[in-house]
Amino acid sequence: MSSKSNQSALFTLTTVFFFWGFVAASNDILIPVFKEAVDLTQGQSQFVSIAFYISYTVGSLIYMGISLMIGKDLVNKMGYKNGLVLGLIISALGTLLFYPAANTGSYPLMLAGLFTVGLGFSLQQTVANPLAIALGPVKTGSQRLTLAGGINNFGTTIGPLIVSFAIFGTASSGSTNMSIESVKVPYLILGLAVIVVAVLLKFSSLPEHPETVEESVDDGLPSKKSALQYPQLVLGMVAIFLYVGVEVSTAANLPAYMESKLGFAIDEIAPYVSLYWASLMIGRWTGAVQAFTDNMSAQKILRFLAPYLAFGVFLLVNAIANHDLTPFYVYGLIILVLIAADMASKGNAARMLLIFSVLGIVALFIGMTTTGMISVYAITSVGLFCSTLWPCIFALSVRGLGKHTSQGSSFLIMMIMGGGIISWLQGSVSESIGIQNSYIIGVLCFAYLAFFAWFVNKKPLTA
Repeated sequence: MSSKSNQSALFTLTTVFFFWGFVAASNDILIPVFKEAVDLTQGQSQFVSIAFYISYTVGSLIYMGISLMIGKDLVNKMGYKNGLVLGLIISALGTLLFYPAANTGSYPLMLAGLFTVGLGFSLQQTVANPLAIALGPVKTGSQRLTLAGGINNFGTTIGPLIVSFAIFGTASSGSTNMSIESVKVPYLILGLAVIVVAVLLKFSSLPEHPETVEESVDDGLPSKKSALQYPQLVLGMVAIFLYVGVEVSTAANLPAYMESKLGFAIDEIAPYVSLYWASLMIGRWTGAVQAFTDNMSAQKILRFLAPYLAFGVFLLVNAIANHDLTPFYVYGLIILVLIAADMASKGNAARMLLIFSVLGIVALFIGMTTTGMISVYAITSVGLFCSTLWPCIFALSVRGLGKHTSQGSSFLIMMIMGGGIISWLQGSVSESIGIQNSYIIGVLCFAYLAFFAWFVNKKPLTA
C-alpha cells in the first residue's frame, strides 16, 4: 500500500478503537449504579469488570479453537478486514441485550450484554492492534498504536459523561435519582453506530492480508513452531494482564474511594472518572507525536501542544455537560510531569515503559498516603502514566514473531482479562484493608511492568 493509502486505512481503523474506549470507561459509571440499585458489595460490583474483560479471554480461546479445527490461523484465512467486520457485528448484538436488562433491572442480563460486546471486541483487538503496527514502518509501529489509542481515549473521556447524563440528567439539575432503564438508550445508539462502521469498513481500503508485518529475527536458531516459544511474548502476556488490570482497577475503584472517603455523591463522580480516562488520551496524544512528523523541531512543539489540546477536549466536554471546571485547572501542572517523562524516553518503547511504570508507582503511593483532592489527583494521574504502556508492551511482545504475529496477538488479547480479575481483587482486598490502601495492588502491577521493561531492553528479541 502507498503511504497515502496507509494513512487513509489507519484513519478508518481508528474508529474501531473509539468503541472499545466508550464501553470500557462507561463500565465505571455502571458499577456504582448497580451496586446501590441491586445492593451489592464492592467485590460483587466488580463483576461488571469481570464479565467484560473475561470475555476477551473466552473470545481468544474460541479464536484459537477454530484455528485448530480449520488447520489455519482464522484471521489469515478470513482476512483482517472481514475479521474486524465480524467482531463489530458480534458487539452490536451484545448492545441489544441492554434493552431487556435495563427494562427489568436485571444485573445478570446486563453482565451478559457486556460479555457479548467484549467477545466482539476480542476479535477486533486481535486484528486491529497488529494491523495498526503493520500500516507503515516497523520503527514507528508503537507510535501508530499510540495514535489509535488516543482515539480510544476520546471514547473513554465522553463515555462516562454520556452514560452519567442518561442516568442522572444534567449536573445543574441536581438530580440524584438513578434510572437504570435510561442506560438502554446510549447503548442502543452505540450498537447502531457499530453497525454503520462495520458497513463502512467492509468497503474501506483496509488490507485483508497486510504485507508489512515484521519478519522473524534470524538469530541462528531453528524456526519456532509457536508464538509461545518467544520469551518476550510469554512475559509480555503477563505484562498485558497486569497493565490492563492496573489501568481498569484504578478507575473502577475510584468511585468507591471518593464516595466513602471524601463524601462525593455518585452523580458527582463522573467528571473525575472522565478525567482519569482523559489522562490516557492526554498521554497517548503526546506519545503519538512521532507518527505525525519526522521533523524534530515540529515534534518538540507538538509534545507541548498535543497534551494540552487533549486536556482542552476534556474541559470542553465537561463544560458542555455543565460540570464545574474549577477543580480541574490545577491538573494542567501535573501534565508537565508527563511531558518531561515523554521527552526522557526519547521514543524508545522499553525506556518509556520503565519510566512510566516508576511514575505510576509514585502516583499510587501519593494517592495512598495523602487525603482530599491531592489523593484524587494522584490516583487520576495514573491514567497519564498508563497512557502509552499498551502500545509499548504490545509492540515489544510481538516484535520478531513474523508469521506467528497474529497468533501472538491473540495470546496477548486473551490477557485483557486482567482488567476484570485485578479489579475484583482490589475490590475484595479493599474490604479488608480499606479502599485507599487497596491501591497497593496497582503498585505491585507497575513493579512487574518495570521488570518487563528491563528484560526486553536487555534481551529484546533473543530466544
